Amino acid sequence: MIRDFTLSKYRELLETIVDTEYEPIAVIDHFNSGRVDNKCIILRHDVDRVVQRSLDMARLENEYGIRSTYYFRHTPDVFKPEFMHKIADLGHEVGFHYEVMDKAKGDTSAAIRIFEDELRELREIEPILTACMHGNPLASWSNRDLWEDHDIKDFGIVAEPYLSIDYSKVLYLTDTGRTWADQKIRVKDVLDDVANTLSYSGGSIATTDDVIDLVRKEEIPQMCILAHPNRWCDGSIGWTKELLMQNLKNVGKAGIVWYRGRKPEV
Repeated sequence: MIRDFTLSKYRELLETIVDTEYEPIAVIDHFNSGRVDNKCIILRHDVDRVVQRSLDMARLENEYGIRSTYYFRHTPDVFKPEFMHKIADLGHEVGFHYEVMDKAKGDTSAAIRIFEDELRELREIEPILTACMHGNPLASWSNRDLWEDHDIKDFGIVAEPYLSIDYSKVLYLTDTGRTWADQKIRVKDVLDDVANTLSYSGGSIATTDDVIDLVRKEEIPQMCILAHPNRWCDGSIGWTKELLMQNLKNVGKAGIVWYRGRKPEV
């Protein structure tokens, strides 16, 4: 069996990217003056857990001269300054993967205070110019709801990928659920702009090989690829554990999507 979601497979994706005319960039680079319309692939990583795998991925990208963005959660098992420094020293952007609405139980007043405090602590370690929300499939709110009553730029944040990238021009690809395809298991990792006409070239994107083929064709001017580093490893034990755990989570998330889809509007 040919395994997907290994670092070896991710290396194949990187090799394909550098063999094309695409410019691989970090999130913040997309918003630098004069670069919004460039032919590019925005590479984004959410550091949810198993921080060592993020460093492994960052080192691999560095081998190819590729710069990307790593969004760190403010949780005990992820908030590791030594890893943030090492990843930044490889040339990557470090960002804030916030989940403050979850921590505040949906209270926006408390959430904005938590956001400010955690952002300050992160900035004591590395400069933080972009932030991206973390998704909790069990919560009735979304962490991006915080910005309905506040302006993220008031905190010196240049961009939030879910809010700031124009997805009518940028194709969004994510490995959420350990697949590039099945949106029925996405609870929070969805775009507000459902009119993204670029979506998935007829629904044919399912595996990393499909993503590689899409990149190789160079038919789409701009893409944003989200890869969660904890899902990508070569070791058989770690790879199998991740596969089994994600399959169980996907069953639960599919149930949540189904239930919320059938609830009557009030």
